[in-house]
Amino acid sequence: MVTIPRVVIAAPGSGHGKTSVATGLLGALRDAGLAVSPHKVGPDYIDPGYHTLAAGRPGRNLDAWLVGEDQVAGMFLHGATTPATADIAVIEGVMGLFDGKAEAAGLPPGGDFASTAHVARLLAAPVVLVVDASGMAASAAALLHGFATFDPQVRLGGVIFNQAGSDRHEQLLRDAAGAAGVPVLGVIRRDSRLALPSRHLGLVPARELGAGAGAAVGALAGAIAAQVDLAAVVRLARTAGQLQAPALSQPGRARLPDGTPAGRRHGPPRVAVAAGPAFTFGYAEHPELLAAAGAEVVTFDPLRDERLPAGTAGLVIGGGFPEEHAASLAANTRLKDEVAALARAGAPVIAECAGLLYLARSLDGHPMCGVLPVDAAMTGTLRLGYRDAVAVAGSPLAPAGTRVHGHEFHRTAVAGPPSTAGERADADGAATAWRWRAGDTVVAEGFARGGVLASYLHTHWQGVPGAAVRMTEAAGRFARVHRQ
Repeated sequence: MVTIPRVVIAAPGSGHGKTSVATGLLGALRDAGLAVSPHKVGPDYIDPGYHTLAAGRPGRNLDAWLVGEDQVAGMFLHGATTPATADIAVIEGVMGLFDGKAEAAGLPPGGDFASTAHVARLLAAPVVLVVDASGMAASAAALLHGFATFDPQVRLGGVIFNQAGSDRHEQLLRDAAGAAGVPVLGVIRRDSRLALPSRHLGLVPARELGAGAGAAVGALAGAIAAQVDLAAVVRLARTAGQLQAPALSQPGRARLPDGTPAGRRHGPPRVAVAAGPAFTFGYAEHPELLAAAGAEVVTFDPLRDERLPAGTAGLVIGGGFPEEHAASLAANTRLKDEVAALARAGAPVIAECAGLLYLARSLDGHPMCGVLPVDAAMTGTLRLGYRDAVAVAGSPLAPAGTRVHGHEFHRTAVAGPPSTAGERADADGAATAWRWRAGDTVVAEGFARGGVLASYLHTHWQGVPGAAVRMTEAAGRFARVHRQ
């Protein structure tokens, strides 16, 4: 049984200021001398980047759909004790408190599977509701009463009002909360200087903003420290229940065909992970799982590095915003040529979303690596949502027939040779990677060719058993062949 003080930051819906409050709270608690563990409900990649800056340790995701609800408590405990046990954990929610994916669990409409409330129940954690009060006063009492009583298993421990306009407005809000029996933990005044910059897929990633992100996080931490009762938040976090959960399962060491652990005979296979401003989307557990499987994990920046790390035997190219950096990526021809050569030689390559675009022939007219027979371009359509997918072809991630839970999040599209599920898409031997159902339509998506898996589907490897071992073994086989 483990007790780590923790609190969930939720809201009635999107746009109330959860990310600003959670990020500022992480920074303020850290400034107060506490070791703080940051977490985010859902598949979001961008908010954890700000959490990382504020807390000084990796922001991690908790998603009951991607990994299964039985994994959430263990993943929380892993994050809250890595690299050291935190004094307190802050878990930022997603959308509205009860907004989930009911159909994912076969529940009737109105369920909250994978919602913030679901994760709060799994973690036995109290909830703080962030409410944008710019258009309300006494009505806040009814709102708070509804959220406090809707689900008796979700404990609303307090409210932080955001966007208050004046002393009079603040007093009206405090009176409303008192009428609803909900403690007020803070009231934040309107201040446009505290807004984080956004663009087509939400906030601009912290990695892209550089020093500007650090300044923004510092301003949020200062505002929260001045306007939120940090001691009351800590006291509330200490009321969280005990958790009884297994540690985050780690894969067994990858083994060679003769039973020798991967890495023992020739050294660990080197798996290079794309990083830098163009490739900021990734889960903190993936490099950890690869290392546990026996890989040596290194990073490279496709914007700046002209060579892959020496001895690279596998590539992971995750998501991000290559469309914002297409010209610079295109100009790095030496690295593009190395990536293409490695892929065509049969090395395992897992490319998700931005990685798919980087491996395409072109992106918005700029030449990319040319591994895939497609051209990519920005569109006006946002594709966003969870997907229940089946692997059509085997890949470094999973064998054919494997069912995985993933999500899409992009405004780009690719065009090239037509494909249908399970059939070859082109003469060079690329097969469809995934198949899923959208209503009455069967969607065939992505490419599996040789050792390459390239797709818009984002996955969390903790929800794909054996993924890290499979990738490490493939990299080990490639390394052995090419060292002979």
